Amino acid sequence: MKEPLEEVRLDLWLFAARFYKTRSQAGKACNGNKVKINGLTAKPHKTVRTGDKLTIHHRGRYRNLEILRLEKRGLPPALARELYHEEISRLDSESEELIMMMRQLEKRNRSAFKGRPTKRDRRRMDQLRDEINNG
Repeated sequence: MKEPLEEVRLDLWLFAARFYKTRSQAGKACNGNKVKINGLTAKPHKTVRTGDKLTIHHRGRYRNLEILRLEKRGLPPALARELYHEEISRLDSESEELIMMMRQLEKRNRSAFKGRPTKRDRRRMDQLRDEINNG
């Protein structure tokens, strides 16, 4: 049986806990000030230990975590969830519901245009422009 690790680089741990798909994505998040260790902004090379508190801005929300176990390599999702404990407050769950409702509204109101306009779209835009300018 392998010995438990005492400390691990932050980007490696974030990758092993499956918050980011690659180690480089985890590093970019750290460099972008999206990760804090015990309230202090952390760079990817910073080492973490068990018991450290992390705050991660991930997928549009803040997540408060406590590190329970250290790993260097990626794990299956069920085992990766055992590496940390997420602290969820009642206020967070209410704000989470609001965010989900806002995202659903955004999806409904999103425009149908993707990429360059077609010839038909361009003609419609020109027609609207002419109506506005001459109207």
